[in-house]
Amino acid sequence: MAFHLLRPDVAGELGEGTVLDTSTHPPVVHQLEYVVSAWFGSDILESFPCFVVSAELGTALEKSGLGSFELADMRLTVTPEADELRRDMGVREFPTFVWLKVHGQAGVDDVGVDRRASLVVSDRALELLRRFDLDGCDVEEYAGP
Repeated sequence: MAFHLLRPDVAGELGEGTVLDTSTHPPVVHQLEYVVSAWFGSDILESFPCFVVSAELGTALEKSGLGSFELADMRLTVTPEADELRRDMGVREFPTFVWLKVHGQAGVDDVGVDRRASLVVSDRALELLRRFDLDGCDVEEYAGP
C-alpha cells in the first residue's frame, strides 16, 4: 500500500481563541480557532499543527471506517477580506468546518501525521479525499520519515 504526503491549503491562521501547549514540538492544541483570510473552496485546510475539514468531508471520513482520527468542534472566524474575496471569485458559501484531530502514524495508518505534523494518507484515504474539493492541496508520494 502506498502513502501520500498532503500539503493542504493554508487559508488562514490560528486565532486568539486557540489554546496550545508550546512546550512540545509540534505544539499540542487543546482548543482551536481557525481564522480564514483567503479561501478558494477547498474542503481541507491547514495551519500548523492543525487540519480542518468541511463538515461534509468529516462525515464521509467518519463513515469510511478509516480511523486514526477524531472530529472535534472548533471556532471558525472569517475575515471581511476573505468573505469579499470569496464573493468576487464566485466561490460557494463558507461551509461548516470541523477540526480533524489526527492520531495515526504516517506510513502505517490510513490517516496519520509524521514527526513534523505533516498529513500522510493511504491510497484508500486519498481516494475518498479526491471526491471533495482539494484546491490548493499538494499531493506527493510519501517517502517515509
